Amino acid sequence: MKNLETDFSVLVPQILQEDKGIRAWFTLKNQELQRPGQAIAGLNLGFNTSEKKEQVAQNRLALLNSLNIDPDWVVYADQVHSNRVQFITEGGTYPSTDGLVTKVPGLTLAIQVADCAAVLLWDKENNVIAALHAGWRGAVGNIIPRGIQKMKAHGADPSKIKAFVSPCISAKNFEVGMEVAEQFPSRFVNDIDFEKPHVDLKNFIKHQLTNDGVPDNQIEIREECTISEAGKFYSYRREGNQSGRMLALIQIAE
Repeated sequence: MKNLETDFSVLVPQILQEDKGIRAWFTLKNQELQRPGQAIAGLNLGFNTSEKKEQVAQNRLALLNSLNIDPDWVVYADQVHSNRVQFITEGGTYPSTDGLVTKVPGLTLAIQVADCAAVLLWDKENNVIAALHAGWRGAVGNIIPRGIQKMKAHGADPSKIKAFVSPCISAKNFEVGMEVAEQFPSRFVNDIDFEKPHVDLKNFIKHQLTNDGVPDNQIEIREECTISEAGKFYSYRREGNQSGRMLALIQIAE
């Protein structure tokens, strides 16, 4: 039996194994965890949900303690599906932002998702990291290229960057209207096999990463779909206002 205060299921990027100076995680739903009075089962980490703010704050603190992360040294983006990327030097919540970049050791960048992709980037050699929120709006708004540009401005070399793309909505389940489909290059839109267009968000993100100089063999894209795997992931498309949020976190180890 899991202890809610100490034991959580998280993903650690496989591509991170050789980079001992970087720490990164992606939280799972942990749906078996439930406190009395909790509206959304599991480890819901999003303040923009129907859960009480105090409950989410407790969940966040429990997670950070379990990962040995200083809560005062965590950076959260108040996400608005924009392409804004900020360079950060201290903890806190940054408004109207969907991308975070830092060079400060010990400072943890956090992005919350529930179908959108969380993209973690790091250049271990030059000690620059980024966390980006890439739903379809952020993706077509070029938050990935903008994030890489911000990293480059602070010393990163794209050829040294490694990337982790979190579990997110799959092409099979990403049905969109024509007004969304036409914003993507046609090769990332399947309008043949389905009644309505479907977008391949994961491969579009990979295309943007490689197009900006990140080597293909330095990109890890998780195959899991947040909609298909209800036991492991929250999904706003599936659960609506009852959906919680996962967090992707990255830190340069002190």
